[in-house]
Amino acid sequence: MLDAAIIGAVLASIVAAATTLLLASIGELVAERAGTLNLGVEGMMIVGAAVGYAAAYGSGSLILGTIAAMLAGTLLSLVFAGLAIWLAANQVASGLATTILGLGLAGLIGSPFVGTTLTAAPALHIPVLSDLPIVGPVLFGQDAFAYASIALLAIVAYGLARTRAGLVLRAVGESHVAAHALGHPVRKIRTLAVMFGGACAGLAGAQLSLAYTPFWASDMTAGRGWIALALVVFSAWRPLWLLGGAYLFGAVSILQLHVQGFGLGIPSQLLSSLPYLATIAALVVISALKRGQGAPASLGVPFVPDR
Repeated sequence: MLDAAIIGAVLASIVAAATTLLLASIGELVAERAGTLNLGVEGMMIVGAAVGYAAAYGSGSLILGTIAAMLAGTLLSLVFAGLAIWLAANQVASGLATTILGLGLAGLIGSPFVGTTLTAAPALHIPVLSDLPIVGPVLFGQDAFAYASIALLAIVAYGLARTRAGLVLRAVGESHVAAHALGHPVRKIRTLAVMFGGACAGLAGAQLSLAYTPFWASDMTAGRGWIALALVVFSAWRPLWLLGGAYLFGAVSILQLHVQGFGLGIPSQLLSSLPYLATIAALVVISALKRGQGAPASLGVPFVPDR
């Protein structure tokens, strides 16, 4: 029998792992609902992680580090927006270029901090509640990033479904030509959506370097930005499904670490690849069952206004 404390610790670590994916995928969901395919999420995450760590290390404030990470992700998203939205460049190529740029910038910014550590973002502790077996560490023992991700998802879900701004954003994603004909500034709306996605990616990077693993490493995102992109498709562009998908993939990421400790003789390289194999399998199944159902009709289509 597994001890309740061990089960609670494993579940709490799954929440922490899922938070990174959830934060990044929330921003990408909004960008894709506006009809923009941003493949630069990985680069924005790693830049956010590097800038956030550098700012927190230099100032001694995790709050300033988090703000700096979000600003860094937003600024890098403007590079993508300028290319893909305002210059009507190919969105796939622009996103890949943004990721490559982000990886290079992060390596440059983070190089002075290799080998250093920070005190991780503190976890919430509520007397009695946080000490409950299993549910205590999971529900009442997380850091601020985990609770912020849930709150942000709720706000985005409500905003997309219940507000005029959300309706306009979805209209731009479904038919940018019709939205433009009605007088909506398509490029401005898409730019704001991409900026929001960049801020969320930067926040996810800050969670990585300031809470999940409070140190700097040049490859610390380890493909999480690509998994976040897949999660948006996995969720069929629905915010609440995104929550389940993020926690599912977070569980796969954590459980493969624990399986390695059981000494089953399975190669560690194979176990480490499980989250990415699960991503591929999920995309294949979704493609076979849905055939793209639910995707914004103008996703990835550049908007060029009438001259």
